Amino acid sequence: MERYVRECFESLLTQPFGDWECLVGVETSKDATEAIVREYAAKDKRFRVFTGPRSGSCSASRNTATDMARGEYVIFLDGDDTIAEGCLQRLHDKIAARPGADIYPCAMRVFNEVTGKDEPQRDNYPADFSDELTGPEATLMIYKLRRDPCPMLQLSVFRRLHLVENGLKCLYGHKRQDSEFAPRALYLAKRVIPIHEPFYIYRMRENSVSMLNKNTGYYLKDYSGILKSLLAFHAKVSREKGFDRRISEFWARHWMNWICYYWFAPRVIHGTPRARRREVLKPVFAEGFGDFDLLCRAATRPRRIAALFVKLFVRCRALAWLADAFFLFIYYPLVGVRDSTHCTSF
Repeated sequence: MERYVRECFESLLTQPFGDWECLVGVETSKDATEAIVREYAAKDKRFRVFTGPRSGSCSASRNTATDMARGEYVIFLDGDDTIAEGCLQRLHDKIAARPGADIYPCAMRVFNEVTGKDEPQRDNYPADFSDELTGPEATLMIYKLRRDPCPMLQLSVFRRLHLVENGLKCLYGHKRQDSEFAPRALYLAKRVIPIHEPFYIYRMRENSVSMLNKNTGYYLKDYSGILKSLLAFHAKVSREKGFDRRISEFWARHWMNWICYYWFAPRVIHGTPRARRREVLKPVFAEGFGDFDLLCRAATRPRRIAALFVKLFVRCRALAWLADAFFLFIYYPLVGVRDSTHCTSF
């Protein structure tokens, strides 16, 4: 972050609203990031620094900072991004007008460093939508709008106690931690109030975590851990009184698509050894297929059939080739495949 951290911190220091603290996690690195961070901390006590070993993602820093934070609300800010001019005052005023929500979904401006141009603004809710929702209602709204159920954490302001009381932590070492954290945080929220404030400026750059190393097997281990956690979460909440089965349909669509895409898309089958794919998928079902079967009951018929071949792939090494053949020659020719990590078209 040596190249970007000054710009990040200056976007905080130039805010007219000054009642904030910045918890800065610095993991072991070879550049001057830590020196720059400590330079700012020495000048302004609102910067509180903690260090740790390399963990492979921002999860450890996010978790530690959430525990350390003294404020009522939390914003997750990556070191290569910034926040918009004057946005903290606007956020404060809008939250003060409708206080007490667990999540305030906002909007995000996106700057593409490669092209030097702004990308379309991101907002998970229609610009004129201002209703107050429960977590399940907000989840179904995302379903209705056919949006991503795993929005980036930087799109929202979180009430810190919502995260602490519900044990909402990011999976340690996972690069796609938002995919596991966001559905749980949203569903468990008692109140969700979209405010559409485009406070976050997200930088797309060539050497970022999300842009690097997108070979066919790069995210397998991440999504293995994510799926295991989310299947268990669904199994727990779906048995609670009043659970809306449409939420199962929504989650089944997306989470089954992750398996189909990351383990069985044609380019993955051709590019990642079968043994490697089985090795990383098997831990998802280490305690059996009960949670998986429960989710698949809400899936469409093509996905339920695909689930049978997923189980065959895991259970029987000698017949794993048959699962690959099913996806290559039957499933994808019939349902189509979009080269996207969201896979919403399946």
